[in-house]
Amino acid sequence: MNALELTDVRKVYTMGDGSDVVALDRSNLTVAEDEIIALVGPSGSGKTTLCSMAGGILSPTEGRIVVAGEDISDYGDKELTKFRQESIGFVFQSVNLVPFLNAKENLTVVDELGARTGKEAQRRADDLLGELGLGDRKQNMPSQLSGGQRQRVAIGRALMNDPKLVLFDEPTSSLDTELGEQVMELIRTEMKRRGTAAIVVTHDERITEFCDRSVHIVDGRLES
Repeated sequence: MNALELTDVRKVYTMGDGSDVVALDRSNLTVAEDEIIALVGPSGSGKTTLCSMAGGILSPTEGRIVVAGEDISDYGDKELTKFRQESIGFVFQSVNLVPFLNAKENLTVVDELGARTGKEAQRRADDLLGELGLGDRKQNMPSQLSGGQRQRVAIGRALMNDPKLVLFDEPTSSLDTELGEQVMELIRTEMKRRGTAAIVVTHDERITEFCDRSVHIVDGRLES
């Protein structure tokens, strides 16, 4: 079963003057269940729009979106919220850790909204932080962690719900080259270990060597 299938997906925004802006145009993309895709394109090319629809944040204007066999194309807000909690992991460009929660709490807060609660969520968070080399940092606040460590916490948070697909938005943009490569190696290792698919949004061609293949997007159109 594929992790993601986009079929003739369009996203059109209607502006205040009545004109239409096409953010994504007739896009087709298939991601295998354990595949890592680099989605490469300049700012404004449609990368974020595509990932937002794959992750159930936005709904398509036209077309079909299937994630791990689940067709979300016509889901309403409540259905999309449940879908995101159960099937998708997000790692944002700015990391977005909760500043007043420690590393472990930044993971367990995810499952307080999901299926796990109490001791099960605590064990899951401990296991993930240990695997990510942060077992001795779980009580640290985000301000007490380096940029690379904060990125690792964000990856752990994205994996808390055993997602079918993880979406990474420019995960190395705020890191230097060496640390960026370390984070990408970590992402590849963790995704392959779990057999989890991922889309890595980037404008940096150097990142593509850590992915199974690259897909370029220009003016809302995908180019393999």
